[in-house]
Amino acid sequence: MEKELWKYLQKTKKPILLYGMGNGADKIIAVLEKFNISFEGVFASDGFVRDKYFHGKKLMSYSEAKEKYKDMIVLLCFGSSRSDVRENVLKISSEQELYAPEVPVVGDGLFCEEYYNENKSEFDEVYEHLADDLSKKTYQSLIKYKLSGKLEYLLECEVSEQEPYDSFLKLQNNEIFLDLGAYTGDTVADFINRVGDYKKIIAAEPDSKNFKKLSLNTEKLKNISLLNVGISDICKKDLFSMKGGRNSTSFKGKGEIEFLNVDKICENDRVTFIKMDVEGEEGNAIIGAKNTILRDKPKMLVSAYHKTDDLISLPKAVFSIRNDYKLYIRHFVSLPAWDTNFYFI
Repeated sequence: MEKELWKYLQKTKKPILLYGMGNGADKIIAVLEKFNISFEGVFASDGFVRDKYFHGKKLMSYSEAKEKYKDMIVLLCFGSSRSDVRENVLKISSEQELYAPEVPVVGDGLFCEEYYNENKSEFDEVYEHLADDLSKKTYQSLIKYKLSGKLEYLLECEVSEQEPYDSFLKLQNNEIFLDLGAYTGDTVADFINRVGDYKKIIAAEPDSKNFKKLSLNTEKLKNISLLNVGISDICKKDLFSMKGGRNSTSFKGKGEIEFLNVDKICENDRVTFIKMDVEGEEGNAIIGAKNTILRDKPKMLVSAYHKTDDLISLPKAVFSIRNDYKLYIRHFVSLPAWDTNFYFI
C-alpha cells in the first residue's frame, strides 16, 4: 500500500507551496499545522492573481512561484471537473511534484495510514462485496490516492458518466425516481434524458435559492413533486447553512429548516431509483430509508466522497438493512476524488 503523504511532507527538503485558496486550503493548512509542516507560499494560476494575502502569504502567480522556487512541492487546494482547469493542473504536475491532499469535504477525521490500518478488515470486507473488476480496481486506486495524494491513482480509474448506465444501471420507463440533493435540477434532467418515460419524480433540495431554480427548471415536467427539505435519518427541524450552491450543508448552519427521512417521503410511493448526494448526510439518509429499502429494494446511487469513512460506512449501512444488493463503485472525471459514487443494484 502507498505511503502516507503527510509523513512524506514532514521529511522533504523541498519548499512546499499551496495551489489555490479558500476552504480547501484552510483545511490543508490545518493538517499541515497538526504535523508541524510549514509551507513557503501560495499561488494561483497565471492570469488569476490579485493583490491579496492568504494566511499571511502574498499570493503569487505560478510563473512567479516557479521563478522564485524552481523545484517545489505543490499541494492542490481546490477541486474541479472543468477540462481547462484539469489541463492546467496536469501541466503543473508535469513540471513539479504535485499532490492533491485528501481532506474531508464534511466533518473531521483524516484518511491516513493509522486510519487505514485500524479499519483494514472493513475495507477488505467492502472490497469482497464489489461486483466487478472495475469496481475493485477503482476501490484500490481510491485508497492509494487518499493515502498518497498522487493524482495518477485518480486518473487510472476515471470513467465517463455514461459508463455505469452501459454496465449495470439499467433504467426502465416506469421508474419512480427519488432525487435527494436535487440542486437546480441537473440530475432530474439527466434522469429524463436516460428514460423514454417515467412514472414519477420526487426531488428534494434544502437550499432556498437552489430550490427556486429547481422549481423554474422543472415547472413544465409531468408527475413531479418538489420538496424544499433536508434529508436525514429522522423527521425534525434543525440548523442548515444556506450557501446557494452545491455545498449547502447541515453542518454549522444558522437557519432552521425541516428535515424528512426517505421512509416518510416514500410512504405512499414504491420508489425504484434513489440518488443520494446530500453533502455528508448520506449515512443518515440510508438509516432513514430502512423501510423503503426493505420494501422496494430500489436501485441506489450514493455519493461517497464527503466524509473520511464513506468508503466503509456507506456500504456497511446498506448491507445492515439487506445484504442482497450488488455493489459497484465508479469515479468520474474530477480532481480531487469528488464525483465518486457507490451503486447498489
